[in-house]
Amino acid sequence: MIIHQLDLRSFRNYEHLSLSLSPGINIFLGANAQGKTNIVEAVYYAAMGSSHRTHTDAELIRWEVPKGRLALSFERLGAKNTLAITLSREKRRQILRNEHPIRPKELIGGLRCVLFSPEDLFLIKGAPAGRRRFLDGELSQANPAYYQDLLDYNKLLQQRGALLKRIRERQLRPDTLSVWDAQLAQKAAAITKKRLAATKKLSMLANLMQRRITDNEENLVLSYILHGGEGVTEDLAPWYNEMLQRNREKDILRGTTSIGPHRDDLSLSVNGTDLRAFGSQGQQRTGVLALKLSELEFLRSETGEYPVLLLDDVMSELDITRRRSLLSFLRQERIQTILTATDEAYFPDESMGVFYRVHQGRVSR
Repeated sequence: MIIHQLDLRSFRNYEHLSLSLSPGINIFLGANAQGKTNIVEAVYYAAMGSSHRTHTDAELIRWEVPKGRLALSFERLGAKNTLAITLSREKRRQILRNEHPIRPKELIGGLRCVLFSPEDLFLIKGAPAGRRRFLDGELSQANPAYYQDLLDYNKLLQQRGALLKRIRERQLRPDTLSVWDAQLAQKAAAITKKRLAATKKLSMLANLMQRRITDNEENLVLSYILHGGEGVTEDLAPWYNEMLQRNREKDILRGTTSIGPHRDDLSLSVNGTDLRAFGSQGQQRTGVLALKLSELEFLRSETGEYPVLLLDDVMSELDITRRRSLLSFLRQERIQTILTATDEAYFPDESMGVFYRVHQGRVSR
């Protein structure tokens, strides 16, 4: 996966940017608040259909301008593609891929990327929702069918939540839930089955990365935590259906569904010790770095090529050993990388990649 050209018009602080990218490592240097992260955000938006910094498209449009636009030309498995997204303060966004209109959900899996930002350093010690998003984002890019299952599941979850509240208010009978529970159980089983398989593969890949970073001193193990279902790995649909019925009274009282993949978690351990509870800050950061690098390898194994790697101001958050491990990996694997940093001292080797200077919404090579 290689992005050849990126064009921004009235996107964040860019009035107009036309940028040719190297197929290798692209390093954007500059002080804070100059526009470095906006370039990363544009690529991420093109891949995922949403920003990692805001839930509102209007915030992506340059101040006091009605519309904004981002466009890319990229290569996927040797085939050339174009993508253009027009953002409006008043209308729905318009998306064209190879000059044909597509729906937002069709973006997922077209242009694939992996983002590593300072916020990801809290992935291990943060809330379970962040680890679920990590797993869902990875699987959605690798498998569009998974993304559709996830959309269907969340829609059913919302509908069941609305029914639970109406039953609690005695507007409906409790047995109304039976049909919905059967559908929800099927989707929950499909999602969990794919998450379990992905976690098994990720655990192997992440451990290889952890051993490389720590000079074979640490072993990293990932485990999928099925909420309320320790040891259950087969016949998931009947189990989910049974659990939904068993928890029905509690769910009606609370107005929410208490069992399902929206409650599951991912645990990480190093040398048999829970990384979240007992790992040092250094071990946790190494674990996150290993996770992100394993995500690259996972997507390559599932799709046949590396995704684009986005590294947003993480060099300052890593110590010199982890920085060297990361840069060594990137050079060795020849992954197209868009990297932002405030200090060029992080890159003592001038042949590391192509350097750009960013200042007040202007980029010079």
